[in-house]
Amino acid sequence: MFPHFIIIFAKHTYKNISMRKKILITGASGFIGSSIVEKALEQDCETWAGIRSSSNRDMLQDERIKFIDLNYTDTSKLSSQLTSFVKENGKFDAIIHVAGITKAIRKAEFDKINFGYTKNFVDALIEADCVPKTFIFMSTLGAIGVGDEINYLPMKYDRKPNPNTAYGKSKLLAENYLKSIKDFPYVILRPTGVYGPNDTDYLILMKAVKRGINVGAGFKKQLISFIYISDLIDIVFSSIEKGVVQREYLVSDGCSYTDDEFNKIVQHALNRKRVLRLKIPLFIVKPAAFVSEKIGELLGKPLTFNTDKYKIMKQRNWACDITPLQQELDFTPKVYLKEGVEKTIAWYKKKGWL
Repeated sequence: MFPHFIIIFAKHTYKNISMRKKILITGASGFIGSSIVEKALEQDCETWAGIRSSSNRDMLQDERIKFIDLNYTDTSKLSSQLTSFVKENGKFDAIIHVAGITKAIRKAEFDKINFGYTKNFVDALIEADCVPKTFIFMSTLGAIGVGDEINYLPMKYDRKPNPNTAYGKSKLLAENYLKSIKDFPYVILRPTGVYGPNDTDYLILMKAVKRGINVGAGFKKQLISFIYISDLIDIVFSSIEKGVVQREYLVSDGCSYTDDEFNKIVQHALNRKRVLRLKIPLFIVKPAAFVSEKIGELLGKPLTFNTDKYKIMKQRNWACDITPLQQELDFTPKVYLKEGVEKTIAWYKKKGWL
């Protein structure tokens, strides 16, 4: 009986191991990438973090994480690297391609990295015969372009994209390349503003509010939208589990807020009774962004405030329709803005960031 039990146990264990998903997350050292890594580990996936050797690993400390440094600059070398990897480790079941840049010293870098490196990566996967079952491409709502600023109708997934930023254009180029490849198992996610623990973009605004100052750009009504990081990650893994392919989704929590509503939520979460609200005319913001961009060029360092950022700030309607997410992935947000901001600020305080 004892040997028989061992055989049954061994078969059961082998079955569990064979069903374990092998997942690669590129851009794993960043806010979104590291959060996806954490979720993959929670789901007991064999988790590979794609990062450069020089990348910061502060958010990738779990000893279960396996690392890989992919050479996106050379398709041939990358194909050889992937071929060797597959021989030793087997194919990836899913790849979540988050790697890319959101700011650059020169605008040509957006196309080079967000489009060019993605193209090289996909070409290498095909050449090495290691295309996964699901390839999730993290794009941006900015790939759609400017929303309806007259009737303030939400953007829809089937609207013809017409991005007005270098960042959005580079992401759209990559999207279109994925869609041009016959039978390639892409899923394109176009999230709006992503926030939550570990994010630093919204931290700047929250620090300003804590000091009693809140600055906005332009006087015309603005609608903005958000997605809490854990809800975005749920969408990623739901896409993998449901096996959807060749689909694209606009991603938000389904709500939209005026910039004033958002600022009041932040102010309340920080227990600030009074905040000086400053509205800066766009005709002042535009040259300021240009000057900031030029300073970044002189310093050899991309600054967050630049001409691309100005176009994002200028845009008056970031509302989007998430009906396809709800219908096809059964998506229901777990965290809406008020709770999400409170959770994020609590995390910032715990870490000493605020």
